[in-house]
Amino acid sequence: MSRAVDAPSRPATASRTASRTPRSAADAAPIDARLGLARVALEDEADQHHRTLDLGLARRVFAFTRPYARKRNALFALVVVRSIQLPILTWAVGAIISGPVARRDERATLLAVLGFAALVLFTEIVFHYRARLALELGEAVVFDMRDRLESHLLRMPMRFFVKTKVGRLIGRMTSDIDAIRVAVQDVVFVSTVNLGTMAVAMALMAHAHWQLFLVVVAMVPVFWGLIVYFHKRLGAAHQRAQESFTRVTATLAESVTGVRVTQGFVRQDINGGLFRALILDHSRYNMDAARHSATFLPLLEFNGQLFLAVLVVVGGYQALHGAIDLHVLVEFFFLANLLFNPIPVLGNQYNQALTAMAGAERLFRVLDTAPDWPDERGLPALPPVRGRVVFERVHFAYDPGKPVLHGVDLIAEPGQMIALVGHTGSGKTSILNLLAKLYLPTAGSITVDGHDLAATSSASLRAQLGLVLQSNFLFSGTVLDNVRLGNPAATDAEIRDAARGLDVLDMLDALPDGLGTEVGERGTALSLGQRQIVCFLRAMVANPRIVLLDEATSAVDALTEARLQAALGRLLRGRTSFVVAHRLSTIRHADRVVVLDHGRVVEQGTHAELLARGGAFAALHRELVNEGPAPVEGARGVRRSGDL
Repeated sequence: MSRAVDAPSRPATASRTASRTPRSAADAAPIDARLGLARVALEDEADQHHRTLDLGLARRVFAFTRPYARKRNALFALVVVRSIQLPILTWAVGAIISGPVARRDERATLLAVLGFAALVLFTEIVFHYRARLALELGEAVVFDMRDRLESHLLRMPMRFFVKTKVGRLIGRMTSDIDAIRVAVQDVVFVSTVNLGTMAVAMALMAHAHWQLFLVVVAMVPVFWGLIVYFHKRLGAAHQRAQESFTRVTATLAESVTGVRVTQGFVRQDINGGLFRALILDHSRYNMDAARHSATFLPLLEFNGQLFLAVLVVVGGYQALHGAIDLHVLVEFFFLANLLFNPIPVLGNQYNQALTAMAGAERLFRVLDTAPDWPDERGLPALPPVRGRVVFERVHFAYDPGKPVLHGVDLIAEPGQMIALVGHTGSGKTSILNLLAKLYLPTAGSITVDGHDLAATSSASLRAQLGLVLQSNFLFSGTVLDNVRLGNPAATDAEIRDAARGLDVLDMLDALPDGLGTEVGERGTALSLGQRQIVCFLRAMVANPRIVLLDEATSAVDALTEARLQAALGRLLRGRTSFVVAHRLSTIRHADRVVVLDHGRVVEQGTHAELLARGGAFAALHRELVNEGPAPVEGARGVRRSGDL
């Protein structure tokens, strides 16, 4: 006989718990005691309330199925057919037993069995396509969700990524969306099949014997009471488990990224203790959810068996007194099994639905996070620029109430090289960030050739920028792949010409596979200096009109720097450039040196003019050439000799 309940399309994993019992708090406590650590206050981004089955959230999830309406509608049609087939199969078994088998009619029994076999075959065909379409629909929805999340994240400003841990975003992209996948391809359709099966079974039971059916109806409030009782508890438990898993993911991502620092400061045991505390909390939340489920599901099943026992007593009593025919009672019990068997399945699907709701809420919380500025699709593109840059009374703060720039006025004419100097935290990099429109100023304006950057699209601006930062990030792939990031159409010959112009071609050819060398994850297969050279070449191949260099030669040796400096004059000629540099060799060739202190421009002029003026820059210059440190107004911290 065909299965009485519809199984999920794939094994559900979202609510699995660890096979081993987690250590108790007493076991974990000595870790912190030995390490001398205070108890870690675990960050939790959960709302003050926990969502359970939210219809509004469910509608947003199923809005992702609209592009696949034909497949979704066909799937619903198969679900309806299957929900009718299963009780019909069960009813047919009872009908065969109480009909031709009871009459001992061999020919009729054979025909009935053949008809039943054909119905079973048709039922399995429907099940095959129902499961297949559900998997295809779930995969399509997951693809679209991940694509939209990735597109949304790439449009978010830097402020968002500064405040959001990478591990949390990985959790949204992986575990949260996978939980939603289960809801789309399993929970909705498996639950619909089982609910439909129960509805048809109840109709057949009412037709077979309405008095016994009233006994079944009287039992429904008990099931409903169980569901209501565990509804909030299970919802909160699954929400906490999802949140704790995100904390584990975020910490793991941070630990892997910072493994060199961890090993360099011999922090393995300390960081390991903190991570064990996190996974201990995660295990506790998982166990809490498992305890509620382990109580809820057996109670549902027990009540189902208990109600069958009640039916045996009531139905058996009526059969003994001739109030019901025996074959009707047999048929009724077949249908009763079909009514009660789906209940544990529905309970499990309910747990999966709660996990999916938690994942959906967290996913949409990210998708609903608006950028710091409006959608730029309606903004005009920045036309090809000459490179005149004007900062007018620019104020800026990364966090409200903590300004880092105060009324900066700055003009760069086309083709000029502007050197930004000052102490750490004086605002040099912030000026580059604003010019690249990674942030918007809190007050004032920045224009390029008279076009306000706030009123032009970021993409059209950055297409005309060349950017080399202190964090010389490389993507996995070859040197050529990374260089082409700024200009995908660049040929190998053009890249080699650009490297030759930078006077670094021999260094790149000396790599194991030349320009085809794999750089490794985050460029770890190359030295710091080699990575910075690749980033320099990447910016130059993009053929920018405005070049931003933030400590562009900080990771190269003195000989390589001298070679790059000779090439810089040729490559930056005709391009407006802003250079943050601490080395005299770079500053000396600038058209104008801008001295910053505490977010304010305190001096501007050529290298020679500022030295002759004897102000803040002259004092920094004396330190640079080891003429003895001189007090500088607004100086902060200890500066190394040779830095500006």
